[in-house]
Amino acid sequence: MDKKKIKNICLDLAADFIGSFLIAIGIYNFATASEFPVTGITGIAQVLYLYFGLPIGTMTTIINIPIILVCVKVLGMKFVMKSLKTLLISNFFMDVIAPLLPIYEGDLMLSSICMGLLAGLGYALIFMRDSSTGGVDFISLTIRALKPHISLGRIIVIVDCIVLLVCGLLLGGNVDKIIYGLIATYIVSVVVDKVMYGLDAGKVTLIVTEKGYDVAEKIHELTERGATLLKAVGSHTKTEKQVVMCACSYKQMHMVQRAVKEVDHTAFLVMMEANQVRGEGFRPHE
Repeated sequence: MDKKKIKNICLDLAADFIGSFLIAIGIYNFATASEFPVTGITGIAQVLYLYFGLPIGTMTTIINIPIILVCVKVLGMKFVMKSLKTLLISNFFMDVIAPLLPIYEGDLMLSSICMGLLAGLGYALIFMRDSSTGGVDFISLTIRALKPHISLGRIIVIVDCIVLLVCGLLLGGNVDKIIYGLIATYIVSVVVDKVMYGLDAGKVTLIVTEKGYDVAEKIHELTERGATLLKAVGSHTKTEKQVVMCACSYKQMHMVQRAVKEVDHTAFLVMMEANQVRGEGFRPHE
């Protein structure tokens, strides 16, 4: 076994253990202690725990078995087996480690925020290693594979909301606690996005101008960022122009706007979000 493979295995296990620990604390010590619903198969297991005292982790594993059997053909054995390993580790932390720690019995809003931050960070660490905790993730990815025209984000939101609302009703239908559950779910999604993409996020600017070289030079002068010049033709005027494409950080966005204004105040400027920017001047390609 080469060093690279050993390194990847160690990173996978580190992400599984740290991520599972954070998820377990968020769900068991905050959400379940405050009795507001959570999404996914864990939410169903949470209801069984609060009603019958059945371990959340064990029930999550049991409920996942038929889902795994149904989804394995679509998602592939390698991904499913990797996720199964993560699932077992996370459920061990949920049933064995989390109960040893003190539970939070304070304000519900603080509880939902802490749950969202901890679980979101935990899920992000696991997702970044190309794994998952099964359950709704498997269902969402399977639907996406069978219906590729449907947005994965839309699928996840719909499935999560349905599960959360059903679990909330089973836990007594307390509207306040359902809302706190929705807040926690939203925070989880934001944290996952920020951790997975936010560190590499930036802006991409497209500047349509007749002074492409001058604009690019000014951008470099103010930000020390390079740019790419593309040839373009106006559809209405049929005149040749240049498109200056430049990737920059959020902090440099204003400087790029200033450069364009100083060189060519008639230029057409488009600024777009970029989830990830890799390459020279940014993070290197992995």
